Amino acid sequence: MSHKCRSRMAAKRQACAPVFAALGDETRLALVAKLSRGGPYSISHLTQGSKLTRQAITKHLRVLESVGIARSARTGRESRFEFDPQPMEEIKKYLDLVSEQWDHVLSRLKSFVED
Repeated sequence: MSHKCRSRMAAKRQACAPVFAALGDETRLALVAKLSRGGPYSISHLTQGSKLTRQAITKHLRVLESVGIARSARTGRESRFEFDPQPMEEIKKYLDLVSEQWDHVLSRLKSFVED
């Protein structure tokens, strides 16, 4: 792998790390699943079916918002949250790159073993 390619991978990895960290929590994953159905959703709606308080859900939503997965808009006294797919698209691009690297490595291994 060239130095330029390694640098590009390192930059993508660095950019994706906060999103992976935010998605590393089961509650936040569940919130992303709810948000990705449409929206925008109020905190009350997002809290339904959860044993967590509105304040706890709000903290999780703020983490998702800080990495760009969710965005909020104030409507009167209520904040409504919706899903933003852009960070997930960037993660998909990164994972596609990693997959491509593995395909290349496995192809080289196959050639080595077969020769």
